[in-house]
Amino acid sequence: MSDKILKLGLPKGSLQESTFKMLKKAGFNVTLPNARSYFPSIDDAQIEVVLLRAQEMSRYVQDGALDCGITGNDWILENKSDVVRITDLSYSKQSLNKVRWVLAVPQDSGIKTAKDLEGKRVATELVNVTKDYFKKNKVNLEIEFSWGATEVKVSAGLVDAIVELTETGSSLRANKLVEISTLCESITQFIANKKSYQDTWKKDKMEEIAILLKGAIAAEEKVGLKMNVKKADLEKVIAKLPALKKPTISGLSDDGWFAIETIIDEKVVRVLIPELKKSGAQGIIEYPLNKVIY
Repeated sequence: MSDKILKLGLPKGSLQESTFKMLKKAGFNVTLPNARSYFPSIDDAQIEVVLLRAQEMSRYVQDGALDCGITGNDWILENKSDVVRITDLSYSKQSLNKVRWVLAVPQDSGIKTAKDLEGKRVATELVNVTKDYFKKNKVNLEIEFSWGATEVKVSAGLVDAIVELTETGSSLRANKLVEISTLCESITQFIANKKSYQDTWKKDKMEEIAILLKGAIAAEEKVGLKMNVKKADLEKVIAKLPALKKPTISGLSDDGWFAIETIIDEKVVRVLIPELKKSGAQGIIEYPLNKVIY
């Protein structure tokens, strides 16, 4: 067991699965002894992991109970936490992508702006951010904490509006609600306790984790391509490649042939491979990536 330990908080709940997957791609295997456990094991003797709700993470990091953690920017704002934001960890797959907290009202309510909610009642889990928003807009109203199922409270006539998390807006539309304002946007972030970040060993360890996590995220929507090309077709094939940077080109033992290797966005592969084939590329191999370090 290492005598140097970094206490890392990981989010339990909706972000848990995607966070574990991201860490695995970064090179860290995190496993739970059972579904109810809050203390996962990790294959790094210098890291001690605790699972916490994302809503609470920044408070425990600020207080020093944790050296660092992964949580959303929304909860950092909600808790007014004074922490070091090491890097953002958002990407478009799974559930670590950007989300918004929006003010939503019934479609037929006639409410068009925040000022129309003067004297009314709003439900939300993001109470402090909501209070700051209405204070800025000089609107006096009642704001109540919601434990969940917030959209239902409007249709049930319990509140006049809600401030709720949304990604696509589909849940709001399904409940016949319409957005009238965005209070804040949120991305997943890797944060640190200020004192811990001043410790040289802990800072270096956190920066190493950040580099690997960012590399794993950068690789999430990219693939590698390898192919062989005749010298006569080399320029045509290279012109088709939207490379991350310039492709790697090396000569083969068979004179007049070259091997090309590059990294591209996964979404263009199905269109690109047939074009490469037509341009003279042969032996095309597509392979997944674990990390891309810029």
